[in-house]
Amino acid sequence: MDWASLAGVILVIAGIVSGQLLEGGNLSSLVQPAAFLIVVVGTIGAVLIQSRLLTFMRGVRMLRWVISEPPDTRRKNIQDALIWSVVARREGFLSLERYMNASKDPFVSKGLRLVIDGIDPIRLKDILDIDISLYEMEQRQAVKIWEAAGGYSPTIGILGAVLGLIHVMENLTDPAKLGGGIAVAFVATIYGVGMANLLFLPVSNKLKEIIGREITRREMLADIFYSIALGDSSRIVEERLAYHRN
Repeated sequence: MDWASLAGVILVIAGIVSGQLLEGGNLSSLVQPAAFLIVVVGTIGAVLIQSRLLTFMRGVRMLRWVISEPPDTRRKNIQDALIWSVVARREGFLSLERYMNASKDPFVSKGLRLVIDGIDPIRLKDILDIDISLYEMEQRQAVKIWEAAGGYSPTIGILGAVLGLIHVMENLTDPAKLGGGIAVAFVATIYGVGMANLLFLPVSNKLKEIIGREITRREMLADIFYSIALGDSSRIVEERLAYHRN
């Protein structure tokens, strides 16, 4: 659980609600289904137009990482790497098979398999680097749906405001309908700007940080597997790991 993100969500809600109450406003005035429909559905539609469905769904699934981040296994990987290097030097590459079978990390399993198969170290590094590049491309494309939503929602909020004003102009002779139209006009803008700056863009930046950390971890592992495949001593592997700790 990421308590900082959870606290951020609570503070955002508390700040808006408290501000509205301190100004003497009514919370119900911020609840406008029509404005919400225009902004949210419109933003989703705009994002879907620019994204593949698979990319969109991947980005939506990433949302849970904002509150519940994937575990950071870099420290464990470093400890495991020292064991792999010692075992490989003493017992040979085939002895790493038990670690490959026990690993639940696909990238670790792939790296160990390449080492066990005796792949040329340079070729091994190239394969893992390509794997990392593909992973980075897929993940960053998925994150872009939140960044795009942050760009579209304020504009769609303004569109909702214009639609609300059109509704007002069409009903100038009926005062009973003026309030609803004006409310939609202003609240739609609030929804658009608020969602962009308090939800979509912060989510995008948080996910970029998580993905960057995972890419760094995979680059570290690729370097380790390359070193083991070269037959480097555990001391050299440890020196490489010291570089990645910084």
